[in-house]
Amino acid sequence: MTAVVGIARRLMGRNVRVAVRALIVVASLPALSHAADLLDTISRVKQSVVAVGTYSPTRAPQFEFRGTGFVVGDGSLIATNYHVLPETTSDASREKLAILVTASPGAATQVREVQRVAADEGSDLALLKLPGPALPALELRDSDSVREGQPVLMTGYPIGAVLGPFPATHRGMVAAITPIAIPQRRAADLGSAVIRRLAGGTFLVFQLDATAYPGNSGSPIYDPSTGQVFGIVNMVFVKGTKESALSQPSGITYAVPARHLSELMKTLR
Repeated sequence: MTAVVGIARRLMGRNVRVAVRALIVVASLPALSHAADLLDTISRVKQSVVAVGTYSPTRAPQFEFRGTGFVVGDGSLIATNYHVLPETTSDASREKLAILVTASPGAATQVREVQRVAADEGSDLALLKLPGPALPALELRDSDSVREGQPVLMTGYPIGAVLGPFPATHRGMVAAITPIAIPQRRAADLGSAVIRRLAGGTFLVFQLDATAYPGNSGSPIYDPSTGQVFGIVNMVFVKGTKESALSQPSGITYAVPARHLSELMKTLR
């Protein structure tokens, strides 16, 4: 009888261990699925992110990097920041506004000329027209539905002039929804950009706890699950000099809600 009880206990113990292992496997499936979805989202978004700059066949390097952009609409429009675009281009050097497109890692980078077709300095947004074959476009999400604490991804070209045309993805969350004009302690601290924002009327932007660098301007911020864009990176809080944005990044980034981009796109219809 004792032997039978001992055998029963051993069987029960083995069954419990098997059941526990099964529960662990089942519990890990959602996490594995989420990780796979995240990888797919980043891979898909990167196909729509481009470097924005100017191209001149007579200078070295021929492409001068200025910021990031991403494809929207029917695949022939590039969204970026107003401040990313040059005020003028040089006719003498045949300088043109252009983008760099990298189809996949290791693939040849393609330079394509673009034209500015819409711009709004107040919201720091611009749209570029891409002639020829369309590129995969990203979907815009209703930015009014975004809440504080929401996780975000950001893909762009941090320090693109140094690191090259290789888009990088950073993650963070919406830390606050705040007016675009950052309060200053003294009138002497009011820069021309802040004065223009105050004169034109402030609006709400997303404050992110993600670190952006020079070159990330114009990067899309998007939902990690769907890849839907709900904001465009347009500035970084700098603690001291502009150089400190590289050596001592504040980790505070601001993004314009996608609603303003949707409104700018409507002006082209």
